[in-house]
Amino acid sequence: MQTRKLGNTDIDVSLICLGTMTWGEQNTESEAFEQLDYATEAGVNFIDAAEMYPVPPRAETQGLTEQYLGNWLARRGRRDDLVIASKVAGPGNGLTYLRNGPRLTRAHIREACEASLKRLQTDYIDLYQVHWPDRSTNFFGQLGYQTNPEESFTPIEETLEALDELVREGKIRQIGLSNETPWGTMEYLRLAREKGWPRAVSIQNPYNLLNRSFEVGMAEIAHREQAGLLAYSPLAFGMLSGKYLGESWPEKARLTLYERFKRYSNSRGMAATRAYVELAREHGLSPVELALAFVNSRSFVTSNIVGATTMVQLQENIGSASISLDLDALDAIEALHTEFTYPCP
Repeated sequence: MQTRKLGNTDIDVSLICLGTMTWGEQNTESEAFEQLDYATEAGVNFIDAAEMYPVPPRAETQGLTEQYLGNWLARRGRRDDLVIASKVAGPGNGLTYLRNGPRLTRAHIREACEASLKRLQTDYIDLYQVHWPDRSTNFFGQLGYQTNPEESFTPIEETLEALDELVREGKIRQIGLSNETPWGTMEYLRLAREKGWPRAVSIQNPYNLLNRSFEVGMAEIAHREQAGLLAYSPLAFGMLSGKYLGESWPEKARLTLYERFKRYSNSRGMAATRAYVELAREHGLSPVELALAFVNSRSFVTSNIVGATTMVQLQENIGSASISLDLDALDAIEALHTEFTYPCP
């Protein structure tokens, strides 16, 4: 398994990161253990979780994902061999059951981190990420920026200072951002430089063949500021596997079960997916292999976060790390990208 540096640190993370957001909802604890055993045996050392997981978020299941991971760590005793990432939730998204509505204040961040440490059964989190901004801005596919003169949000300065305290206490090693914009990322980096606080070493944003918007304003930041992309949704909620084409809605699949996941199922997304599926087959690859190998090939990507509900899916996802796309395939992808530019941003 290839590894890449996490930002400007001495931490090596596997090119493939094991995503966990289905654990506790679509996957049982025993299935989570099976995924972890297989992934780590295959060379994956990077595991990504969040306090709000599993997804879709519900009060009844909140925290189960970290709990499953913590139980596995306690049984396997491999904590120091792995890079464990988690996230603190921002406001909104119906999470009123989480700290009476999560914010990114000093008190909320400390409470969230302490709770995650307890569920994970560890003394430290390697990468602690701000899951999404506290302010009004574009994320989760929102388009058309609008100002809100009445908004009230936690200053980034307060958030970063709270994270600095946790770093100095040894409870987190590094910090990262998620669902962040170019302005927000540079503001975190500016404050870190001026105040001597920790720098964000990664940006976890969506990135896949149907949504390459990260390349426009964020890729250069990732490259020049050594804050590489942790790409999530590399298969666009499974859409790029091709399994939803032809009005096919497989039983127990995410888009079949949950109406909230509509980001990649519009008509343009379906048409682009069909074209990428055909391209994969022309090059002797499965649609999954083509989609993941493309993400893996990007120089600004630190790690590709894959999730799975079955072991067959996980095996194919991890196997993508050994696939290199030739120039013909890459040129064909760019030609399709010109035809289907950001169909699902």
